[in-house]
Amino acid sequence: MQIQNNRLFVTYKPAGIGSNRYLGKIKRKYGVKKAGFSGTLDPFAKGVLIMAFGKYTKLFRFLKKAPKKYRATLWLGAESETLDIEKISNPDILEPFDENKIIKTIHSLEGDITYLPPKYCAKKIDGKKAYDLARSNQEVKLKEITSFVYKSTFLHYRHPFVTFEITISEGGYIRSIGHIISQKLGVDGALTALERLEEGNFIYEDEKALDPLLFLDMPENFYLKDEEDILLGRKLKIVDFQNQNEGIYLVKLDKMFAIIEIKDALVKYLLNGVNYANIIKKSG
Repeated sequence: MQIQNNRLFVTYKPAGIGSNRYLGKIKRKYGVKKAGFSGTLDPFAKGVLIMAFGKYTKLFRFLKKAPKKYRATLWLGAESETLDIEKISNPDILEPFDENKIIKTIHSLEGDITYLPPKYCAKKIDGKKAYDLARSNQEVKLKEITSFVYKSTFLHYRHPFVTFEITISEGGYIRSIGHIISQKLGVDGALTALERLEEGNFIYEDEKALDPLLFLDMPENFYLKDEEDILLGRKLKIVDFQNQNEGIYLVKLDKMFAIIEIKDALVKYLLNGVNYANIIKKSG
């Protein structure tokens, strides 16, 4: 299939494969060498995974990827070091819960919530990933983080499994959220399923090419002189921009765009010379 060198799109990673390995499958599928993804999904998780080819791989940090929406199933009474199905041990046989209590517990998560990330995660401690330390039985000391839960919704309860949806800020750990729910209910708990449904406005639509300008998280600025200065990567002056306040800006040209930063009265290119003409085509 014919694919543009620069391409932004959403794939749907299946459960049972790591995000890096799945990226390899996508690269082979489309016959590309330079590709990347944003927002790692655990191997047991499935769902929305933002990918890009070519220069668009440099866009990830500028994209509007929050809030994120997930659907998860929690096994009440199951103990797990990883807080998921990987290391389930000694599951308790529990009496069924009052469903209303579960509903109230899930709804109580909304707002700011402070918690420890799971020790089996990709956060780095002194340059090493936490899950690498945990798997080698080394001490894992992670700092608490605070996430904002926009919405938490109870879906159904079939003892001992509870399914819920949660919309959360960037960097939230749903395995830890499941652990918090089970703790509030006074039991152990581990996720048996996790699906990412949305990342900001990114949803899965059969891997169609997306217009990156619709997803960039920054205001637009206007260059008042010859656009060729930007096209050729010439040094830019702050006085030649309509908005001279400090910040990161999108500058749209005829068939290209650039991302600049104004800081300390200087203009710096963050990304330049990216073509976005004729990109909105479905692969086939």
